[in-house]
Amino acid sequence: MSKLRVQCFALSIDGYGAGPRQDRDNPLGVGGTQLHKWFFPTRTFKRMHPPQLVAEFGGQEEGTTGVDDDFARRGFENIGAWIMGRNMFAPSRGAWPDDAWKGWWGNNPPYHVPVFVLTHHPRKSIEMEGGTTFHFVTEGIEEALRRAKQAAGSKDVRLGGGVDTIHQYLRAGLVDEMHLAISPVLLGSGEHLLTGLDLLALGYQVEEHATSEAAMHVVLKRGAAR
Repeated sequence: MSKLRVQCFALSIDGYGAGPRQDRDNPLGVGGTQLHKWFFPTRTFKRMHPPQLVAEFGGQEEGTTGVDDDFARRGFENIGAWIMGRNMFAPSRGAWPDDAWKGWWGNNPPYHVPVFVLTHHPRKSIEMEGGTTFHFVTEGIEEALRRAKQAAGSKDVRLGGGVDTIHQYLRAGLVDEMHLAISPVLLGSGEHLLTGLDLLALGYQVEEHATSEAAMHVVLKRGAAR
């Protein structure tokens, strides 16, 4: 059965999944790129992302292997569709200013499957290079999940950010598995992932954990709620 999975979601020690004041120059909020220092050097990042992003964040040419790369690679395995929030797709808010913005990732985004973007404002689907098509869903999280699972078939659906999107799906008990990469940094403010959530009461248990020099990786899976 198809699962809804959160993968490679980076958190600060104080629980923030993004910094404050997201804009075009700070897609992860101010200071948010610090959360992903475990991910940028990996071989998976180098292979999956556009050359301009790889060049911007530097690192070894072929990318590192080991614990961080293992978790990064697993995050793309058996994925047939993605769901993401408007904030992950674009820096703008409100009605779409025009159709020019097509994401942060260039002409060939790293998804290579259908991506369903949650928004309150309709927009036509955007077909990109490499098999990625962005579809815009205005009917809410359950409709986005229904359409994503239909597109994914027997494969799983990966739930991307932002924080509020993941929070909504967790609160509704729809996330089957969640991998958090806890980075050894403090943000102090921004978007907090777990505020108001009792993960234990929602049925989540720690199934796996591993540590690298750059992050502590924790995998939570959902069983029966208490």
